[in-house]
Amino acid sequence: MVVDFHTHIFPEQIAARTLEKLSAMSGEPYYIEATIEALLDSMKQGGVDVSIVLPVVTAPRQFDSINRFAAQVNATYYDAKHHTGILSFGGMHPDCQDYKEKLRQICNMGLKGIKLHPVYQQVSFDDIRYLRIVDYASELGLVTVTHAGYDVGFPGADFVSPATVRRLIDAVHPEQLVLAHVGGYDQWEEVEELLIGQDVYFDLAFSMGKMSDDQLVRMIRSHGADRFLFATDSPWLDQKEQVAYLDALPLTEKEKQMIFGINAVNLLS
Repeated sequence: MVVDFHTHIFPEQIAARTLEKLSAMSGEPYYIEATIEALLDSMKQGGVDVSIVLPVVTAPRQFDSINRFAAQVNATYYDAKHHTGILSFGGMHPDCQDYKEKLRQICNMGLKGIKLHPVYQQVSFDDIRYLRIVDYASELGLVTVTHAGYDVGFPGADFVSPATVRRLIDAVHPEQLVLAHVGGYDQWEEVEELLIGQDVYFDLAFSMGKMSDDQLVRMIRSHGADRFLFATDSPWLDQKEQVAYLDALPLTEKEKQMIFGINAVNLLS
């Protein structure tokens, strides 16, 4: 089984202009149109069984519409019995009023987790607002995925460094916390120093081919293959190419199977 734990889609009516804007900001090309149908086709081409969609709430007013869209996607495109299709998480913003009620709403909609993006949301990850959200999400059994490290669209913005993440971990000891981009995009030396061995998962989104293979394999072995999740950041990398990239790394078949899907299924169970 192959689970891509980090993808993005947008409603059909805004997908094209949203991608153009994000591509211009980051200077990065996109590989698919980031619509539902484009992602389903990409999954078929790449042999991906499940894609986890991670929506980003950039302003509190977006909370309702983004989470309604997520629930609609799941109702239509995810087969929970067979673990196939598109499964969207919810989105949360640190400035949402009554964060506990918002997180309960996400649970009641049947969403399995939330996505946070401190860079887009312009709040440091060790801010009390995030501490409260991550702590209560953990209490509710929600998986929390956060962007970690730098973001290519915001050069130099350091809202979620490994040191910042470590402060949150030490403060609230969250369960089911996933740090995107192997714990901190383009800050992997600090990740090795501060986050390896902590009770967190790392996803591989937008990292394979961006960091050295030697460092990635070393981190997998030192943190544990059972704490890594295959992820692409589609549409920003190609799912088929990323599946082949992981498969070619000098890992055991057991390690690859865990990273490709076993860990994700266990985390979502």
